Amino acid sequence: MTLSVGPAALRGMFGDGSELAVIDVREELIFSQRHLLLARSVPLSRFELKFAGLVPRRQTRIVLCDDDDGLAARAAAVLARNGYSDVRSLEGGVAAWGTAGYELFSGVNVPSKAFGEYIEHKNGTPNIGPGELDRLIRDGADLVVLDSRPFDEYSRVSIPTATNVPGAELVLRARDLAPSPDTLVVVNCAGRTRSIIGAQSLINAGLPNKVVALRNGTMGWSLAGFHCDSGKNRRAPGASPKTLDWARQAAWHVAQNSGVQRVEREALDAWRNDDSRTLYIFDVRDPAEYEAGHWPGAISAPGGQLVQATDQYVGTLGARIVVVDDAEARAAMTASWLRQMGFAEVFVLAEAGTETGWPAVQVLQTETRPDSAIDCAALSELLSQSAATVVDLSLSRNYLCEHIPGAWFAIRTRLAHALKTMPHPGTVVLTSEDGVLAQLAVAEAITLHDGAVRCLDGGNAAWRAAGHAFSAEAKMADQAIDQWRKPYERTGDTEAAMREYLAWEIDLLPRIERDGSLKFFSLGR
Repeated sequence: MTLSVGPAALRGMFGDGSELAVIDVREELIFSQRHLLLARSVPLSRFELKFAGLVPRRQTRIVLCDDDDGLAARAAAVLARNGYSDVRSLEGGVAAWGTAGYELFSGVNVPSKAFGEYIEHKNGTPNIGPGELDRLIRDGADLVVLDSRPFDEYSRVSIPTATNVPGAELVLRARDLAPSPDTLVVVNCAGRTRSIIGAQSLINAGLPNKVVALRNGTMGWSLAGFHCDSGKNRRAPGASPKTLDWARQAAWHVAQNSGVQRVEREALDAWRNDDSRTLYIFDVRDPAEYEAGHWPGAISAPGGQLVQATDQYVGTLGARIVVVDDAEARAAMTASWLRQMGFAEVFVLAEAGTETGWPAVQVLQTETRPDSAIDCAALSELLSQSAATVVDLSLSRNYLCEHIPGAWFAIRTRLAHALKTMPHPGTVVLTSEDGVLAQLAVAEAITLHDGAVRCLDGGNAAWRAAGHAFSAEAKMADQAIDQWRKPYERTGDTEAAMREYLAWEIDLLPRIERDGSLKFFSLGR
């Protein structure tokens, strides 16, 4: 039986100085409707795939949150099987937290979003409206637009003339892109947070140019009636030696003022062997640099994204954090923001490491049925005889993009409901992106279905590799509650969704102050 903790006791844990992981096991869309501020979203449907990376230390104090509907108990059983020894659930679920008078939040990445609003408020981060920027671009003004998002987001939609410079790269690249101090530097993202943090990074580092954030990013640009580019490929060049020296010195000055310290490899090795504390090692360089060589155990977390979505990387409050970058500037700026967000122990390692490639995902163990796996040829034969029903447990975004022809979308933890919607399913064949989640789900599915249950070895990736066709014709056995959609990804009135989202961001700061759980600080005025 899972031990429980009441809302008041959990509230006390937030300030007691010990490590704590608060994990919400509901589906992401449900989580986004109301949740505890410091909770991390790890849906039970993908729990074994995500949890160990987020909460790596088995002795961590863990509190699981659900809707008092049994999901937390199911997650606790998985954790117990994998050696996690200090696990409780929130008594009465998320609703009880609100009933106790504590604040509940909507949306995702709330701490990071609120932090951006806090920084703008405290620093008076200057901004420019879409109309004024459009006029300056049309007039040929001396300016550069720097898009602080990852390349895939930039490529999808961008401001005309913009160059892609992901957030942590700004201090490292901006002087080469704007060598004259008379050049206006405009930083944008899709909304507000990365624009504000990016612009303030350059200001804090002492870039001699005038720096402004584009008010409300590409969403604000679109809402003002201006056209966005798509498919652009303008990337910042590598930093020149002169700029690299300046960036290192400027970024380290900011980091020191934030309370960041350097760490050497000997101390890091000792921390890695310390079972009494959680350690996160984040490599904030470009993913291609990470793949070419990184520190053992480091997680690829490009700096802008680490600040933008800290709750997706740091599961344990009170942990040690080491930020890695052989150029140092990116790590120093990222670390400075983490410190200002309230993380007490943040260090910089200016060494890349030699481990290459991408590490395997740490998957928690659960009951599996390896004898249930079938290969693509066997599935193709079953389908040709109309003797199988494929159930795809992939994320809904991936499923809607493409899937095995005839496959039904379902959510693993709601398979009992999904199977009832399928007419005469016959042999049920589970699949997922790479087959791992499908294999994890087989044992439970066998208890839910009277007929045979199999899983596709290698999942959809193997189906593709075997040369089989895919389809985009959706067959939904459940609602797509597994993912929160960005405003511009939603169906219906996209403009209304963008306006609502931007208003939500702006409204976060007073709500964060009422909650009182986060202790931000700022280097600015």
